[in-house]
Amino acid sequence: MLSAADLGLLEPHLVAVSMKLRDRFEIPNKPIETILFPNVGIASVVAIQNGTEVEIGLIGCEGMSGAAIILGNQRSVNATYVQVAGEGRQISTQRLREAMDQSRSLHGLFLRYVQVFMTQTAHTAIANARAKLSERLARWLLMADDRIAGNRLALTHEFLSLMLAVRRAGVTEAVNDLESKGLIAAARGEIVLLNRKGLEKIAGGFYGAPETEYRQLIK
Repeated sequence: MLSAADLGLLEPHLVAVSMKLRDRFEIPNKPIETILFPNVGIASVVAIQNGTEVEIGLIGCEGMSGAAIILGNQRSVNATYVQVAGEGRQISTQRLREAMDQSRSLHGLFLRYVQVFMTQTAHTAIANARAKLSERLARWLLMADDRIAGNRLALTHEFLSLMLAVRRAGVTEAVNDLESKGLIAAARGEIVLLNRKGLEKIAGGFYGAPETEYRQLIK
């Protein structure tokens, strides 16, 4: 979506990085020093309160970290760290600000992405409050599938319990439910998506609104 001129403002300052599991790109209430553009892999934006962590958003090849910087702040109250390893490119916060100052179209595109991300976090809150666990798990797996190549996700039940803010036993029950319906295959540390349409049916209206917003505003 970037024009050649806007890409030219970023390209010289982008550095290839390896996204290792649990690498942190943002620490709550600390200055954000770099912005990440994932190519492969997934970063989670996680709200933390009294030692409890709950995922509120996913960032993959469709987006970028640093929403607070785009909105004119220098820090976030949330953490951002890698949950599915991969690789991407990063740029210093200062260089990104300079590029946005030089181009209204670049800044405008980033602001539209932030709107999409805010839509995602809002619908995550709705899902956490209203959806059954199997519906929430199906939604999360679909969102992860949107951001990776292939149909294999390196995930543990412990990780999913953190992301879905439920006990590990509940995750195991939800995974078994989806597996019994032939929608996924679960092995130690891995989930394989077998039937995306079936997962969409399970997720129902809890999946789709942020994705529609993305298509309208970005693509």
